This record gives sequence, structure tokens and C-alpha cells, in this order.
Amino acid sequence: MSATDMMSTGSSLLEATSITDAQMMQEARAAAVASDQNNILAPSNSKYQKRVNKLAKNLKSVNGIPLNVKVYMTKDINAFAMPDGTIRVYSGLMDSMNDDELLFIVGHEIGHVAKGHTKQRIRASLLTKVGRDIITKTASQQVATLTASQLGDFTEKVINAQFSQANEREADDYGLETLKQSGKNPEGAVTALEKLAAMGDSNSTFVTQMLSTHPEPKARAERIRKAI
Repeated sequence: MSATDMMSTGSSLLEATSITDAQMMQEARAAAVASDQNNILAPSNSKYQKRVNKLAKNLKSVNGIPLNVKVYMTKDINAFAMPDGTIRVYSGLMDSMNDDELLFIVGHEIGHVAKGHTKQRIRASLLTKVGRDIITKTASQQVATLTASQLGDFTEKVINAQFSQANEREADDYGLETLKQSGKNPEGAVTALEKLAAMGDSNSTFVTQMLSTHPEPKARAERIRKAI
């Protein structure tokens, strides 16, 4: 690596680590909008969105951040969160879960927001080349000039980044507490993870994405079972 490259990398690292919460939210919103544009959102009157609305009716905000829980119409098994409170659940996942299990997963994703994990994910994504491009654009107030490809690549990196085991445990605990506070059966946390583990064991192509970002569901299920 040349001296110029080293200086550029050092500058990018400094920019990414010093990014403000306001800038972080701006990048998160841009990524969320890009994701929504590249997926089919369930209509507000669909059975999927109505079901999510009913389950999440008391989950309006976390740490002062408004929550926006919507459904993507796809057979894929996945869910993700952004630090701006965007929560997206895939209809294929909903079809596989009962209400208690689904509420645990929604609570789990909210836990990633509440514990700051999604901010860490955005920060890590900003260390990539496309992330550094976005920082530059943001600094000069030219986010709109980003190409669809650049923003799409950044969004994919944010969504597909893997959380640490510690992050997953914290999010699982948050999801479990969400069930308890909602008066639901905490066993739903265990069975949700067991279902994901079983689908992974069957080599289902629909769970590949979920397991790549939410690993070891079987071990996580066993840990929660011991806690309830």
C-alpha cells in the first residue's frame, strides 16, 4: 500500500469513527428508502401488515426513536432493523411463525436498535469503499447524487452485516422481554429460534439470508429455554 493509499484509508477511518448520530440517521434513512424501493411493501390493508400492526401496536418507539414496522412481500425468511427505527419483516418469515414467535422476532430486531447494534452495523458499512463515498457525499450535502448502484451496495452491506454473538444475546433478551411485557407466552422465543434452526438443517434456501446475519439459532434457543 502506498503512502497516499495509507493516508486515504486513515482519513476514511477517522471520518467513519467520528460520524455524528445525525449523520448516522441520515445514512440509515437513505438505506431504508433504497431497500423499500427495491422490495414490494405489503399494502396497509393486507393481512400481513394488519397482523404486524396488531402485534406491534404497543411498540411505538425505543429510546425516543419512532418505530416503523412494515412487511416485504417475499418468500425469503428474514427480518432486519435500521438505527432510524425502520423494522422490516419478510412475509415468508411471517408464514412460518405463530404470533408469539413473530412478536419475539420483531422484539429482537427492535433490540438491535435499542442496544445500538444497528449503529455499529452502519459504522462498519461506512468503512467500505462505497461507505466512504457516501460519507463524502454527505459532507458536501450531495447524497442525492449517489448512483442507485452505490446506494444499493451500501444498503446490502448494512442489511447483510453479521451481528456478534454478544449482540445477538442482547437482542434475544430484548425480544424475550417484549413477549413478557406484552403478556405473551415466552416459549415463543424458543420455538421461533428452533424453527429457524430446523429450516437451516433442511438446507432451505429461504433461510440462508437469516442465518447469515442471525447465526446459531439452536444454541440461542437452548440458552433462552434455560432462562425462562
